[in-house]
Amino acid sequence: MGSTHSLIAAQILPEDAAEALLVGRVWSKAVDGPCPVLVRNGRLLDLSLLSATVSSLLEIEDIAARLKSESGLAELGSLDDFLSGEAGELLAPVDLQAIKAAGVTFADSMLERVIEEQAKGDASRARDIRTRLAPVLGDSLRGVVAGSEQAARVKSLLQDMNLWSQYLEVGIGPDAEIFTKAQPMSAVGCGAHVGIHPISEWNNPEPEVVLVLRSTGEIVGATLGNDVNLRDVEGRSALLLGKAKDNNASCSVGPFIRLFDGAFSLEDLGRVRVSLLVEGKDGFVMTGESPMEAISRKPADLARQLINRNHQYPDGAVLFLGTMFAPVKDRRGAGQGFTHEIGDRVEIATPKLGRLINWVERSDACPEWTFGTTALIRNLASRGLLDKV
Repeated sequence: MGSTHSLIAAQILPEDAAEALLVGRVWSKAVDGPCPVLVRNGRLLDLSLLSATVSSLLEIEDIAARLKSESGLAELGSLDDFLSGEAGELLAPVDLQAIKAAGVTFADSMLERVIEEQAKGDASRARDIRTRLAPVLGDSLRGVVAGSEQAARVKSLLQDMNLWSQYLEVGIGPDAEIFTKAQPMSAVGCGAHVGIHPISEWNNPEPEVVLVLRSTGEIVGATLGNDVNLRDVEGRSALLLGKAKDNNASCSVGPFIRLFDGAFSLEDLGRVRVSLLVEGKDGFVMTGESPMEAISRKPADLARQLINRNHQYPDGAVLFLGTMFAPVKDRRGAGQGFTHEIGDRVEIATPKLGRLINWVERSDACPEWTFGTTALIRNLASRGLLDKV
């Protein structure tokens, strides 16, 4: 578990942490197992006796109001104690929930997906293709509402120009691309390594806002995520999406779930700006900032396409909303665009949700994922907590 890099609480908490209702998950050395926690005044309060999993915790009616009034919770230690490794480790703030993702929901990333497809996964061809397509596709896609009459007119125009793509179909067509990003329990948390499959030479972080949903489909909060992507693998064939997306440690979520309450709502989430910072051991720095307001599909619409009468998730789900970024800054040479190097520090941030910070490693060098659902059940049974699930 975890990495050798250190963080402190002030680096990762939201700017209004004193007012924010934050739920997370830690591995506690004291109990030798995972615990849902409430963050209060920099301390982590154990929620295990209320609910032994984050999944079941969020199924409690009026959970935000319940947690605000909850008293007498046992302290596990300070957030700094867990970030230093002294008391344990910060985990992804989800457990049994399905980990889903929506793709191609922002105009710039739509364009880059078409470029990947045209380049057949060859980064050296991307610049020329971008130069040719950007003036046409970029202007056509910005401001288009997915599934609208305007989108249908744009589709007809681009088909006439032989520029239509499977990525544009899900980007501005009526049906969103929603796929399984990772298995329940497999996501890593803030401070951990994120994994790049060793076959990839063209890849990037995908900083995203992540919705948190109950089994009913109600959106109860949000967090941040890194939907690490292998551009060369997916560019070779869209049928390689699973290999491009679901690898050891390739999904990062955190640092905490911010529950919706009087201080933060779904409407507020729609106005956040998400920043990306990549710092390499080679001195390379890449920054960017994008607004959620530029999304082509409303988060509530994506949630309805995820959970409905045709798709149920009895343990709830989290939904990556798609990346706003299309990193193109040259790193290995002119026209090569961006790709990760081992040791990169990746920071995804927005003031209301905090900072998700990870370091890049090869997926086969990251700690293996071994603590799955069976291990969780056994651990909770040994701690007498099965009746709290």
